[in-house]
Amino acid sequence: MKIKLLKEREILTAIRNEFSESGKKLSVGIGDDAAVIRIQDKHLIVTKDMLVEDTHFIAASHPPFFLGRKSLNVNLSDVAAMGGKSKYAFLGIALPSRTRPGWVEEYFSGFKSAAEESGVILAGGDVSRSKKIAISVTVIGEGKTIIRRNGGKPGHLLFVSGTLGDSRQGLLLLKRGYKLEDDKTADPLLRAFLDPVPQASLAQSLSRAGLPSSMIDISDGLSMDLLNLCQECGCGAEIDQASLPLSLELCYWQRRPYDFALHGGEDYQLLFSIPAAKIRGLASLQEKYKITCIGKLVDKKGLSLIDRHGKRRNLQVKGFDHFK
Repeated sequence: MKIKLLKEREILTAIRNEFSESGKKLSVGIGDDAAVIRIQDKHLIVTKDMLVEDTHFIAASHPPFFLGRKSLNVNLSDVAAMGGKSKYAFLGIALPSRTRPGWVEEYFSGFKSAAEESGVILAGGDVSRSKKIAISVTVIGEGKTIIRRNGGKPGHLLFVSGTLGDSRQGLLLLKRGYKLEDDKTADPLLRAFLDPVPQASLAQSLSRAGLPSSMIDISDGLSMDLLNLCQECGCGAEIDQASLPLSLELCYWQRRPYDFALHGGEDYQLLFSIPAAKIRGLASLQEKYKITCIGKLVDKKGLSLIDRHGKRRNLQVKGFDHFK
């Protein structure tokens, strides 16, 4: 395996090229939101994610209760993006020797609350010591109809759930010293970063209805995850800037909200494509969930943006990279 540059995308591509396998039991391997293992008539969905201190969170400003919830929920989001339901979790956590016992208690209280909300059982894991807090969670789920990243075709419409960019603005406010309940306009943004909610109910509804041709959760930013989706689909995308869903709170705090919507990470919303012939099936879900059409998949590879003045330009990818 050869790696020229220490960049996340290059490392992942090299690993995928070296270890990519598929077979009767491994239905989906490296390259999607989660792996899918077929056992008899069931699909087991398996995912793993990490949260590392000073890379994904700042311990001094991220309450341990919410960190516990987030460390599980970001994994539940991956299972949801495959159209599955999460069942079991395994937690590995490494802590500095200076960590307060109270911090550990609050962390596990948060983890437990998220597990109870989602019906997930903590089935095992490991505890160790390190210089910084490092958390690794594995989640196993099940699904009947698996939704992959690679099923979209040119002409399929693109949709997102919820609003975009809130988490990034929440992180900025957190760094500026804001805390929950300090300001009503800041609270939703802070919660978007501290306590993201996986869109599991919507994802399962979409799966049951057989609507998405492809789907991914937005963790690294819309532009980055859209590129990931398009590369798997083998096509490009056209995004309408004016259609991007923005919260009132983001527009209140941020002069350039569209940049945050396009490139802000950790939204944990869903990005999915639907063939035009199936759009009617989305109407009932739009009564219950916030779902917005933001563009479409196109033949020409690459990403383009139709700005608010109707001008087309190349959409630069600026999503989160762990090695920047």
